[in-house]
Amino acid sequence: MATYAELRAQAEALLKQAEELRKQERAGVIAEIRAKMVEYGITVDDLASGATRGRGGKRGGRAKAEPKYRGPNGELWSGGPGRKPEWVRQILAAGGNIENFRIA
Repeated sequence: MATYAELRAQAEALLKQAEELRKQERAGVIAEIRAKMVEYGITVDDLASGATRGRGGKRGGRAKAEPKYRGPNGELWSGGPGRKPEWVRQILAAGGNIENFRIA
């Protein structure tokens, strides 16, 4: 049975070997990425912004609701459907009125 030190040395040797292979493969991967970028007309700005061509820009979803309540520590809540934040549940459990926290 191998000792801890032997296994650790093997693991370090494998990590070194993996890093060497990563360095060797990196140039090829970069070349592939550049070729795909040229093929599809993708720019570095497209990558940074997450924009996708051919889909009409950003993917939608609902706009975020404006907050209606501010908690004792500055937390915000829109008062929408779904699970109430912990600070709201604590106030209600203590018999408090959430309307006291409404943003004017």
